Amino acid sequence: MTKKPVETVIPRWRYYLVMLALVSLPIVLVAKVAQLQIMPEAERGVDFLQTQGDARSIRLEPIPAYRGLITDRNGEPLAVSTPVTELFVNPQHFQESATQADLLVLAEALELSATELKGRLQRYRNKAFMSLAHHLPAVAAAKILSLEIPGVEGRLEYKRFYPAGEVTAQLVGFTDVDDDGQEGMELAYDAWLAGVSGSRKVVKDRAGRVIKDIALIEPAHSGKTLRLSIDLRVQYSAYRALKAAVQKHQAKSGSVIVLDVETGEVLAMANQPSMNPNDRYNLQSSSVRNRAMTDRIEPGSTVKPFTILAALESGQFDINSKIDTSPGYIKVANKIFDDSNDYGLLDLGGVLRKSSQVGTTKLALALNPESTRELFARMGFGESLGSGFPGETAGSLPAHRNWDPVTQATFAFGYGLSVSPLQLARAYAILASNGQRKDISLLAIEGPPESVKVADAELVKQVRQMLHDASSDQGTGKRAMIEGYSVGGKTGTARKTKATGGYDENRHMSVFAGLSPIDKPRLVTVVVIDEPSENVYYGGLVAAPVFSEVTGNALRLLQVTPDQIDVNRTIASLLAASRKRGDS
Repeated sequence: MTKKPVETVIPRWRYYLVMLALVSLPIVLVAKVAQLQIMPEAERGVDFLQTQGDARSIRLEPIPAYRGLITDRNGEPLAVSTPVTELFVNPQHFQESATQADLLVLAEALELSATELKGRLQRYRNKAFMSLAHHLPAVAAAKILSLEIPGVEGRLEYKRFYPAGEVTAQLVGFTDVDDDGQEGMELAYDAWLAGVSGSRKVVKDRAGRVIKDIALIEPAHSGKTLRLSIDLRVQYSAYRALKAAVQKHQAKSGSVIVLDVETGEVLAMANQPSMNPNDRYNLQSSSVRNRAMTDRIEPGSTVKPFTILAALESGQFDINSKIDTSPGYIKVANKIFDDSNDYGLLDLGGVLRKSSQVGTTKLALALNPESTRELFARMGFGESLGSGFPGETAGSLPAHRNWDPVTQATFAFGYGLSVSPLQLARAYAILASNGQRKDISLLAIEGPPESVKVADAELVKQVRQMLHDASSDQGTGKRAMIEGYSVGGKTGTARKTKATGGYDENRHMSVFAGLSPIDKPRLVTVVVIDEPSENVYYGGLVAAPVFSEVTGNALRLLQVTPDQIDVNRTIASLLAASRKRGDS
């Protein structure tokens, strides 16, 4: 007999309970979604989730500022910034996601050993940033980034490049790996050149790649252009002549400065030894220093024109005054000052032309030493140039309470005081400007500069004519002569001091300071050659020829009209040209 199936009766309350649960699930889901996406005040709500999500994907990316150009006075670039790439890695992400194969591939791409790279990653294992390579060209960086190694990223930066290389190295200076000024004008005007970096908000994926730009937070502001006073054409000429002279005479170092008399601008400032700022792998500290502004020298006989000017100012002497230099030497206290010959009776121009130590000593002893020192101070000795250049020296102009006769004499011909080569150039620029002193500028200036009268114009012109005679066939500076242009200048050959005191008989500083053309000077040039070979060390033999080459080239480059034309040579040249045309 078959049993009938038993009907299962579901209690009504259970039915309603199940239905209530089914209806409630969508409501709970909607409420949860609302909590997560709509209600900002809810705990772990939309604000919390948004913050957590942003923290994992949204980043502030820096926008590097373009460093300003440095140019010469004509706009020729001396320092430019080129876009490059810095590669870096997140060590934590790399360790979590990268394989051993990734490590080997990355090491090979960076030209590192796997052991070296692994060691670096280990040292930075708790950091979120480690630089892999700076200043990579865009193509090289893109090649590495295309490997898509976890944690490896790239960002824009700029690399400084110096088109003139070693020719302007000490003046322009250079920047470090972070593009901050370290030397020269790069350091002196760092704030002007640097600009201000910006920032942008971006979304990055887990591999660190930017997948979306969200907003520009702050735009980058490029640095400003710095226009220097130098003329790169004159600078090249000065550098080439100086380097050849230093090598020829096996000298320790050297400097050349060319000043524009009309404006006080530095048209050239070259130094030896030099260095290539684009390749500083074997950088030597001695090649970084801008000796023309930072080094002190005892100027020697190059200050004798100012002693002559002091004598004229005193009223005790005039251009026709005679000084008896016989018998070619003079004893002052326990020291003897002598000339190379017995020049006999010399006027003031003759004292300068022959660079007579005896004549200068007699002048110095006849003058009030405080008056001589005061004139030297008016010439700018012992006073900073105020250029702001790092390491610029003010030199030394001692003020003695009691001037003994030996100090009084040696001071008058350039011992016992120290100047920088640029200070000496400024002093000669006063002679070239008829007693007007102008500020020296390393930057190109607009309009006529301000000047201050520090000496009588007529007396200065008299001294300038004496300098012309000193650079003639009869003077010690005859090798400074320039074809087509009149020249005035003074040689100097100063012994260098010893560490133990006193002066070294075998170490010299060869100097020439001069101006051209003589009646209306346009340029002042100072040449300093430090420790030329023992056989040839006189300023007239070592420094004067450099002056002639540098100043002559500069005058022609600046298209200054020649003022001293050899008529016979000109006629001969015209006749030769005429005959050549006739033959053809």
